[in-house]
Amino acid sequence: MDNVQNLLNAGGDAGQDPEKADTTEPPLLTDPRGGVPGVIDDAAALDRALATLVEGTGPVAVDAERASGYRYTQRAYLVQLWRQGTGVLLVDPIACPNLAAIDEALDDTELVLHAAQQDLACLAELGLRPRRLFDTELAGRLLGYPKVALGVLVEKHLGVRLAKEHSAADWSQRPLPTDWLRYAALDVDLLVELRDALEEELRSAGKLEWARQEFAAELTARPKPPRADPWRRTSGIHRVRTQRGLAAVRELWLARDEIAQEKDLAPGRVLHDKAIVEAALAMPRSVRALMALPTFHSRRAREHAPIWAAAVDRARTSSSGNLPRPAAAGEGPPPANRWADRAPEAARRLEFLRATVSQIAEDCALPTENLLHPEVIRRLAWDPPLAAAEDAVGEQLRRDRAREWQIALTSAPLTRALKDADTS
Repeated sequence: MDNVQNLLNAGGDAGQDPEKADTTEPPLLTDPRGGVPGVIDDAAALDRALATLVEGTGPVAVDAERASGYRYTQRAYLVQLWRQGTGVLLVDPIACPNLAAIDEALDDTELVLHAAQQDLACLAELGLRPRRLFDTELAGRLLGYPKVALGVLVEKHLGVRLAKEHSAADWSQRPLPTDWLRYAALDVDLLVELRDALEEELRSAGKLEWARQEFAAELTARPKPPRADPWRRTSGIHRVRTQRGLAAVRELWLARDEIAQEKDLAPGRVLHDKAIVEAALAMPRSVRALMALPTFHSRRAREHAPIWAAAVDRARTSSSGNLPRPAAAGEGPPPANRWADRAPEAARRLEFLRATVSQIAEDCALPTENLLHPEVIRRLAWDPPLAAAEDAVGEQLRRDRAREWQIALTSAPLTRALKDADTS
């Protein structure tokens, strides 16, 4: 907290006169300690930054800015680091795409991230892979906070507000405006102080070991396998009820994806999902008819008009053997809203299990999904162990990657819930 107060004293409250400050809300920080640093964008500057980082002490706060909604990939376009004795470092990963030397130098140093799952993949692409992690967002969830955004937690625990104007900016543009760099630096400037406050609260609540297991699980989480038919995720596809219409969605989606990859644009900036669905419903027979659809009036949609028309034509003329079939059932249980008719026993088990988990979560001041993932509960209800015994239930939870603290809290109550459901 002394560091936070020093920051305020240095002018981080936008120069507000303390005599006239509005005392009803915490002061607003507008600058990081030491001001806004320059961007590290060449090998020599990266080497100098690495030397200062090694000389620092304690955990390293890390954040990454992507260009979600603007670019096709989820790569990082800015990496921010902070360490005691080092201050804020802003690295341009386009100019410096290999951070393996930083990763090697930090070795077993704890990295502090907020909502780590959003950034771990893009950091790994740069060679930065933490061996120890503290996730401040996940810590907030385990402590039962209803809102866990970085600004909310900083305000609650450190008594200051962070400006958040540029969270959805296009970070791929160059040069990056100074205001954006200021925002990015503030994202890590107080992160270690927040980490320390949350760790103490976790310890007091008896949840620190839970948090450690959760952080370790984040580091070893398996990436989701690619979807077999990603085009089936097109928003609004439920309106398309014919096989030829589904073929049009598929062909338009694939054409759009190819253009988006080539131009490194978010697919929605090439052609909206709404336009794909509208074309699949109308099945226009010419470029002119396609361009007459309201959702094809944008400049980007018109730019590739012949490609879209050709995609619709392929769907219209495709042989019946090449038409997409209804979506096949995925792995695991079907959607729970179908259970009452198809598997009433499983539906009853799910009702009992959900009620049990909800009660435990309430008693522990946890979000239900952080106690046990909903899919884990559905799997247990759909296909419970043959012997409704605590050890068997615990082993099934373990196979579904539940953590030991979760198993310890839930295996016995869930075993009783399964028995109660079967005898009710």
